[in-house]
Amino acid sequence: MTNVALVAGAGGIIGNAVAAHLVADGWSVRALGRRPVDGIETVRADLSDHAATEAALAAAADTTHLFYAALSPDPDLAVEAERNAAMLAGLIDGLEAVRAPLRRVVIYQGFKIYGIHLGAKVRTPARESDPPHMPPNIYIAQEDALRSRSARSTWDYVALRPDVVVGSTFGNPMNIAMVIGAFAAISHELGLPLRFPGTETAYRQLAQFTDAGLLARASAWAAVTDKAGGEAFNVTNGDVFRWERMWEDVARHYGMDIASPVPLTLARHMADKGPLWRGIAEREALTEANLSRLVGWSFGDFIFHTESDVISDVGKLYEYGFTERMASNGSLLTHLDRLRAHRILPFGLRPAR
Repeated sequence: MTNVALVAGAGGIIGNAVAAHLVADGWSVRALGRRPVDGIETVRADLSDHAATEAALAAAADTTHLFYAALSPDPDLAVEAERNAAMLAGLIDGLEAVRAPLRRVVIYQGFKIYGIHLGAKVRTPARESDPPHMPPNIYIAQEDALRSRSARSTWDYVALRPDVVVGSTFGNPMNIAMVIGAFAAISHELGLPLRFPGTETAYRQLAQFTDAGLLARASAWAAVTDKAGGEAFNVTNGDVFRWERMWEDVARHYGMDIASPVPLTLARHMADKGPLWRGIAEREALTEANLSRLVGWSFGDFIFHTESDVISDVGKLYEYGFTERMASNGSLLTHLDRLRAHRILPFGLRPAR
């Protein structure tokens, strides 16, 4: 039976990797979003407009699998939860209205499902069976919407729980590779060593990554593995690291000196670096000269100031049959090189002036 995927959020770091892998794997793939996605047939729709979404879905009436990586963030957790749950619910209702032969929905939930954003020290390694915290929470709201609809339908769903996703997509505020790469390039341009811009405590805590390609392969597995239906799975590279060691690896990769951390609020401290980046971009013929379109400094602030261990238990995923692992330093350095090869980051770091 032909697998026909609809990837919501295919322009983002997760959705783009998922769509690319599914195409390479022989699936029929469409993107869904407000803007077209290069190289993929795109169903144009604004998910906040349910009527328009349903009308647009006539072009995707043969969808068998939905991969939902769309996100509309908001600083108000209640607004964020309500809005995103309504977007997902409206999309599901639209697919059912056009009688799509939907078999499975794959959704993505970050470590926020365990309450890391609330400032508490999450019990680690976090397990899928851990009790939920007090809502509002975007992922809890979305899963509630799925659970109620799947109970009366022929399709089911799988929730995948990556942590910090590392990929080669630019223009996405939640790509830590772009944060690190741009920070390194600016530091080098100013003749500075590579200093970790977070706290000493965060520098020495245990952390983890999820490679975008690995997550894409896990997504394809989750979509077609019968026993995965109705389950949630942590998905990470399977190793852990301390930023202290990872920062050394990045500095060595770029041929930069390293020095002790200096905690910054990047969103504020990098606000004046636009003209500097524009000069780098013009000299290096980079794709994007507007730094604000490339990097989500606030995301870096959150990651680099997390002062507790962040570790997921991936035993359940391995037990169910997806056993791929990856070295996180190799993942990060590979994606930094890809961003340089695509002229998103400077290809060469010039000697300090």
